[in-house]
Amino acid sequence: MALIPATILTGFLGSGKTTLLKRVLTEAHGQKIAVIENEFGEENIDNEILVSEPGEQIIQLNNGCVCCSIREDLRSTLALLAEKKRKGELDFERVVIETTGLADPGPVAQTFFMDDEIAESYLLDSILTLVDAKHAATQLNERQEARRQVGFADQIFISKTDLVAKDEVDALVHRLKHMNPRAPHKAVHFGEVALSEVFDLRGFNLNAKLDIDPDFLKEDDHAHHDHDHDHAHEHGEHCDHPSHAHDHGHGHHHHVDDDVKSFVFKADRPFDPAKLEDFLGAVVNIYGARMLRYKGVLHMQGTERKVIFQGVHQLMGSDLGPAWAEGEPRNSKMVFIGIDLPKDIFLQGLEQCLL
Repeated sequence: MALIPATILTGFLGSGKTTLLKRVLTEAHGQKIAVIENEFGEENIDNEILVSEPGEQIIQLNNGCVCCSIREDLRSTLALLAEKKRKGELDFERVVIETTGLADPGPVAQTFFMDDEIAESYLLDSILTLVDAKHAATQLNERQEARRQVGFADQIFISKTDLVAKDEVDALVHRLKHMNPRAPHKAVHFGEVALSEVFDLRGFNLNAKLDIDPDFLKEDDHAHHDHDHDHAHEHGEHCDHPSHAHDHGHGHHHHVDDDVKSFVFKADRPFDPAKLEDFLGAVVNIYGARMLRYKGVLHMQGTERKVIFQGVHQLMGSDLGPAWAEGEPRNSKMVFIGIDLPKDIFLQGLEQCLL
């Protein structure tokens, strides 16, 4: 049976997750979607759609979608859904998991890799984070969970932009880019967003996404294009403080220096595979809890193919990608997104893994 794609939807209360979910659950979009609700606040999906029998965990909706609430843990809920699908008792094509507003999506993502039964049934597609433009500044300042959710995202949707001034939205976008340069972000209105932008984003595929997406590191490049590529650890040195030295226009968030930051390592010389494995193993062991997402395309000694690697917290995987093209410059690019990671240790350590 084909793997069932899964999407994790995260974001603070009021950011529009429920609005987005309602649309997914009620619109006649021709896709059969199972939604796993992990949120029982005032905001959970209205009872008009959910006529839930006591003791009933899974509810079939009239447009063919399925909604279910987590009774035990996510693993058992996913296993139950997959089993019902195999037996033909339920018909759905994909799963959306809504996390509680305060959740760290990391462990939810890890469920898909840690458990063999789940890994054989599901393919984790992406983590979507909704950010509420009106309250984002306060939430990001006060709540580390909100900053984590931004760091984890494969795609960021900014809601309620019509309620705040344009320069505030610009400032927010700027801040989000510093925290997570990997994730494209776009403004959405009241959860109105094309399903093609929600599903099949392939954020977790070990594919050469970095090559396909030339903008992946554009932010980093244009700020520091005066550096020579060989000086990998000067790259982004000024990015330590996203207090926007090169963006004085937005004085009102000049003080912001978030603990969730990203930095990039680039190198032209190839990596020594054994050294790199030892070094990454060591940093993941020490800092894994604070490493939210990390990803790269690597030029490794001993192979004519690109090596693609990525990780979430302590879980790291790598894979051989396509061959380096004729005349293509062979270099490595890695991005790390985490909470107060010691950038110098990472950059110097990686530098020492090069041949």
